[in-house]
Amino acid sequence: MLNSKKLWRTTLLLGLAFDILFWDKVPGISFPIFIALILLAGILVLSDSGIRPNKRALGLILPIGFFATMTLVRAEPLTTFLNYSLTFVFMAFFALSYTGGRWFSYSLSDYVAGLFKLAGSALGGPLSFINETRKKRDQAQTTRAPSRLIPILRGLLIALPIVAIFASLLSSADVVFAQRMDDFIKIFKLEDLPEYIFRGILIFIIAYILLGILLHAARKSGDEKLIGEEKSLLAPFLGFTESSIVLGSVLLLFAAFVTIQFQYFFGGNANINIEGYTYAEYARRGFGELVTVAVFSLFLFLGLSSITRRSEKERKTFSGLGIFLVLLVLVMLVSAFQRLTLYETIYGFSRLRTYPHIFMIWLGALLITVVVLEILRKQRAFALAMTIAIVGFAATLNFLNVDAFIVQQNVARSAGGAKLDMAYLASLSNDAVPALDAAMDKTSVSHVTRESVTVSIICHWYQNESRLKETRPWQSFHLSHSEATRIYAEINPIEGYTVNSDDWYWHVTAPGGREYDCSDRFIFD
Repeated sequence: MLNSKKLWRTTLLLGLAFDILFWDKVPGISFPIFIALILLAGILVLSDSGIRPNKRALGLILPIGFFATMTLVRAEPLTTFLNYSLTFVFMAFFALSYTGGRWFSYSLSDYVAGLFKLAGSALGGPLSFINETRKKRDQAQTTRAPSRLIPILRGLLIALPIVAIFASLLSSADVVFAQRMDDFIKIFKLEDLPEYIFRGILIFIIAYILLGILLHAARKSGDEKLIGEEKSLLAPFLGFTESSIVLGSVLLLFAAFVTIQFQYFFGGNANINIEGYTYAEYARRGFGELVTVAVFSLFLFLGLSSITRRSEKERKTFSGLGIFLVLLVLVMLVSAFQRLTLYETIYGFSRLRTYPHIFMIWLGALLITVVVLEILRKQRAFALAMTIAIVGFAATLNFLNVDAFIVQQNVARSAGGAKLDMAYLASLSNDAVPALDAAMDKTSVSHVTRESVTVSIICHWYQNESRLKETRPWQSFHLSHSEATRIYAEINPIEGYTVNSDDWYWHVTAPGGREYDCSDRFIFD
């Protein structure tokens, strides 16, 4: 049986921890600490009531721990967003499958329905629990004396305004007493009372939500009735002939497109010129559309697979059509990959060019996996495959260190004579600072490149100086911020370089007299 006092005490303490860790502070080490506290406190308080997590559910602690920890390491915007988002998503999966442990068998419908159920429990579960607890308490009160806590609280509420009135009158009557009352009031900083009230409400809200999630994990996670497991959510209603015509038509279109455009896709500079396109037009033309086609093709195949009636023989034919479809889509992805690579060769690397590169690799892997699952008749596992692909994409961004990668690639590219966009490098996050510092001392690059890199790191410092110099509380400790601060403390100021500013921009003068504008960005995403 769940102990209501322990549950409330635990969640209120977690709400207080939230206040201590995050109020008026930039998130840093506070986030992984808070996630660890939720996991530890939740498991302990439920185990105390005899409710222990399923071993398979415990496996979710690995991705939770990884992504929560990486929020402390990476500062690049998309990577950071994914780290926070996936931490919360896997925390939700942990609560949903706490005692059942069947998260790996979820379909897409199960994921969506489960998240809605969890949200409902977070909002309504505590109210039901409060009513349940009140009924039990009322029944228990028939055999024991009523609690004196409520009368005490009522007495204090009545006494406070009366005491306040008399204190005001006495303060007016005696100056010394008034001074002592002012000193007493200052102890409590009553001018901050609105803030204290708001923080108290926030603590209660956090406690309330966490209580609802714990209740769901304790009472509902063991009864996991997966959607469509025993009977399909939507019975197949489309005939094999109709589906084959749809798939066949798309295949013919894709085949014609790939055949006609094959020379255009992979022919190189000569064919580009023949067609009358510039490098930029060739590289950018159709990239987004090709990726969109790949995504839509994936869901088209999945949709047809779920609604098509087919015999054993027809199933093999359907799977064959699916394989052919995926192969053609993979060719299109290779084309899009090639276009993007060409564009990077010409104009350099950026975040908006790096993300799609990694995304296309994982999308291609997912497409191949879908066909394999179709052949093995494991269509329900698509949701798991998609989850793994998303985790793989996010993990790749973390391990790659996108901003540092951009610096390294653009510096290497400049060795061939390409112009280095120092203003863009200066606009990157603190993740880029170690790479900029390393590039600044490279002897394998030209003097012009080293000068541009040096200006980049100077511009980055002055654009972020206020944040890098601020004294942060321990809750806001962040490895990327700390490393950038350490590097700047060692190299700043850089001899021979002067910094000037006006109301609009910073500009740096190099030792040779050349001026660089910190906002003069030419990169085109």
